[in-house]
Amino acid sequence: MARPSNRRPGYSRRAQYGLFFGYVAAVSGAAIALLLLILSAVDPNGFGALKGAISDATLPITAGGRWVVQRSSDAGGSIGSYINAAGHVRQLQAEAKENQTKLIEARALAFENARLKRLLGITERGTRPVAVARLVGSTGSSIRRYAILNAGYLNGVRSGMPVRGPGGLVGRIASAGAISARVSLITDGGMIVPVRRVPDGTPAIATGTGDGLIDIRALGAENTTFRRGDVFVTSGAGGVYPPNVPVAIINRVTRESFFARPVSDPAALDFAIVEPVYQPQVEVQRRILPPLPGQ
Repeated sequence: MARPSNRRPGYSRRAQYGLFFGYVAAVSGAAIALLLLILSAVDPNGFGALKGAISDATLPITAGGRWVVQRSSDAGGSIGSYINAAGHVRQLQAEAKENQTKLIEARALAFENARLKRLLGITERGTRPVAVARLVGSTGSSIRRYAILNAGYLNGVRSGMPVRGPGGLVGRIASAGAISARVSLITDGGMIVPVRRVPDGTPAIATGTGDGLIDIRALGAENTTFRRGDVFVTSGAGGVYPPNVPVAIINRVTRESFFARPVSDPAALDFAIVEPVYQPQVEVQRRILPPLPGQ
């Protein structure tokens, strides 16, 4: 037998309860809204207090929802950053490589400027140089230590002239050709330079050892001892080398010897200055005799 078409939708008890509670909720909401409207018109202060209480009661729910939204946003940003991290890393690596190249170039320019300023300072403060030339080669396999200078007697270079760099003494001209000269380095086994210790002026002799070092021996005092770090400069004794040019710094002390390294390492130089032979001026004081009687 078919169901009648005019049967009410509340044939189910659950459906009937649902409709009933829906009506009750709607009527209750309308009644509460009407009461709140009347309260806001009659007692605004009380209505404000009621809104504050409701806000306080719902604050934890609001804060929790905001926290969830922020965490979701942060998670999305983190995922995006992770996806783009590879591209950022490649970009930073390229920038770092470019900056490193520029830094190396800047350091090279700074070193070149400092070296040229030291050379300029030497030519300004010292005597007029004979020539400023490039060291184009050197010997490194024998006890004799030489370097080749691309300036010769056409530039005024002569045998015996001292050669120095920005840091100190390099050596002395051994022989000069037309456009080149051979320099005996201070580390050469046959080089002897009169020196003195700074600052007390203790005289000594610096002799090349042929292996890149200099042997320092006290002059005329057997009990004189030197220490690591002692600095020696030319004394000017005997001419040839002008005084107060840095020569060597002691870096190794043995029971019988004091070994030093040159202040101006010839292996690290590309330019050098040739100076005239130092000739100390001796001042002769003339005695003025009193006039004879009757003159």
